[in-house]
Amino acid sequence: MPMLAQSRLERQRISRWLLEFLRQELAPYPGREATVARMMVAAALVMLICVTYRIPFAFQGAIFVLLISRESIRATLQSTAIIVLMTAVTALYLLVSAWFVAGLPQARFLWIVASLFLAFYAISALTSYLAAAGFATVIAVGTPLWDRHLPAETNVEDTLWLCLASLIGAATAAAVELSFAKLRPGDELILPLTEQLSAVGDLLTCYADGCAADSGLEQKILRFEVLGTSRLRRIMRRSDRSSQYRSAMAGVTVLVGRLVDLAAALTQIRFEPSDMDRKRFRNLASAIAMASDDLEHRRIPGPVTIAERSSAGAVPLLSEMEKTAVLIPQVFADSGPTREILPRAWGPGRLTLPWAGALLDPEHSRFALKGCLAASACYMIYNAVDWPGISTSVTTCLLTALSTVGASRQKQILRLAGAIAGGLLIGMGSQVFILPHIDSVTGFLVLFILVTGLASWFMTSSPRLSYFGLQVALAFYLINLQEFKIQTSLAIARDRVVGILLGLLMMWLVFDQLWGAPAGVEMKRRFLSNFRLLAQFAREPVSTDLRIAVGRSLALRETINADLDKVRALGDGVLFEFGPSRQRDLELRNRIRRWQPQLRTIFVLRTASWKYRAQLPGFELPENVRLQHRVYDEHSAHMLEEMAEWIERHAPDAETGIQESHELLNRTVEEIHGKGPAQLPPGRAASFAALLRSIDVLTTSLASEIAAEFRTPPGPSQLRPA
Repeated sequence: MPMLAQSRLERQRISRWLLEFLRQELAPYPGREATVARMMVAAALVMLICVTYRIPFAFQGAIFVLLISRESIRATLQSTAIIVLMTAVTALYLLVSAWFVAGLPQARFLWIVASLFLAFYAISALTSYLAAAGFATVIAVGTPLWDRHLPAETNVEDTLWLCLASLIGAATAAAVELSFAKLRPGDELILPLTEQLSAVGDLLTCYADGCAADSGLEQKILRFEVLGTSRLRRIMRRSDRSSQYRSAMAGVTVLVGRLVDLAAALTQIRFEPSDMDRKRFRNLASAIAMASDDLEHRRIPGPVTIAERSSAGAVPLLSEMEKTAVLIPQVFADSGPTREILPRAWGPGRLTLPWAGALLDPEHSRFALKGCLAASACYMIYNAVDWPGISTSVTTCLLTALSTVGASRQKQILRLAGAIAGGLLIGMGSQVFILPHIDSVTGFLVLFILVTGLASWFMTSSPRLSYFGLQVALAFYLINLQEFKIQTSLAIARDRVVGILLGLLMMWLVFDQLWGAPAGVEMKRRFLSNFRLLAQFAREPVSTDLRIAVGRSLALRETINADLDKVRALGDGVLFEFGPSRQRDLELRNRIRRWQPQLRTIFVLRTASWKYRAQLPGFELPENVRLQHRVYDEHSAHMLEEMAEWIERHAPDAETGIQESHELLNRTVEEIHGKGPAQLPPGRAASFAALLRSIDVLTTSLASEIAAEFRTPPGPSQLRPA
């Protein structure tokens, strides 16, 4: 009986957690309704055009709309040109390469496998999300067409129809974005950041005035905390802005997210602020308001000065919030002109491709190999059982991969649930109970809009739930938009649902069972890797050839920046993992969320310091300064590597290293300000010295925090090495 009661209590606890999670994820937030409306309108227009003009493969255009409509106006407008280009390239590749393997079954099989590998590689490697989506989705649908025993003319015709459906989706999304442009003032990235900063500032002002924050403001901050920064990270990842812009704004996003987390925690704490605390609250609110105003008007935020940071009588978390606010301007240490870092919302765009070093990253090959294995397994299965109707499994693998790079195994459950909901419950359910009573496109339009609206609302949640919405839409569209007519055959719907489930099963087996790792383990591995990669970057350049040095630097920067984003995304996945290690994984997640902003800021500052080490024009250093700078950087890099060891092995000994770091910094600064004709000009010397001091403060502060966390032997509830 006690065991039954305990089991019942556990189920009730999980049910309450799930209901609260859904309530928070599905709650409206600023801009969500407008985003969903755009997605519904654009998808409905694609459906009407394709049904009216009898264009097959309408699902391709509709899925394009849902995948890209959440981007900025600027990026969506560029999508038309990008998808036109990628669709033309992919169609040319399919038509030309298929001609070489026509009539050769063995060669055709190798061609299909190679094409799938290329598509998955593009998903992982291309920095332009739209280019990857355009290439991969056309490959996903186009290659099975050429495996049919039909005349070549029919395959060519269907390939061109597929390309036309893709172009209709891109053009429709761009047209809808233009129509909604006047209803969406502000920048898609800057505006959410300023809204969050404004909410935090309002809360601090309430505390400064000695009054409690109203429930509406507290709920707003708690909602911002639940929403997190995943949506903003997705915008940055798919943005075609310069790497300098994305790096700086990624740092700001992490720091603003940290401020929101601390503010949300502060609302749950009871405290009596002293006069000193109220003054600190007011100063911090003023500093945050100034930073928010600078970002809103696309100015680089000015330095934040926090006075009287005394710990006496300090409110819990206030010092941490002050330290986080001070870091915001520092992420722009590598800034050029303001217009380059924070450009206007409108402007010319370009198709961005990865640097050569990043393009050859073995991580892309591993991802492509896994994806190709899953899709090829689906291809061999449906051919082995002679069931061509489930060829949607290959399409499912590639469309799922567009949104699953770095996803945890728990998100596969959401995708599976979405496929069942969209395919079995909504797709086949509508064929049984609704479609037989519909005799016009108007009736189908109502059903289509309702399903698209439901899927879009889920898709605009955080990545912890958005996969569910994507799979609902994908399953429903594959059943009802594969051809230009309303699909009433349950056999066809059954085949397509089975194909979707087969694709998801293969993705789960390959990504989560054969090569997968729990999100907590992977999060820790990547976090430690970032320390070591950053130490390697601090020692760059190691080559005297400037071209090689620049190439290595760019590749390292892309890798570190991507891994920092992956750590945050994996942290979201930890929330969905259960088991004996859940508690220590959550403890690790909390520590990483506390240390990640400092690590990212060190990375940004190191990017600025690299220019001096590389002796770029305008950043030349005298020989004595350069040598002393190298000695300091070597020690700083060694400290970063030691921090990774402390986290991994729980054996910190930081005091000696921190003291030595301060001494080496002082010697370097003395050399910088030294006398002599070959020394730096006063202005540049002061700027360089300030940069090194910021790096030293952040590095030693982070080392002290990590050492303090692991100085005592870990107990049963503390973190253990994974």
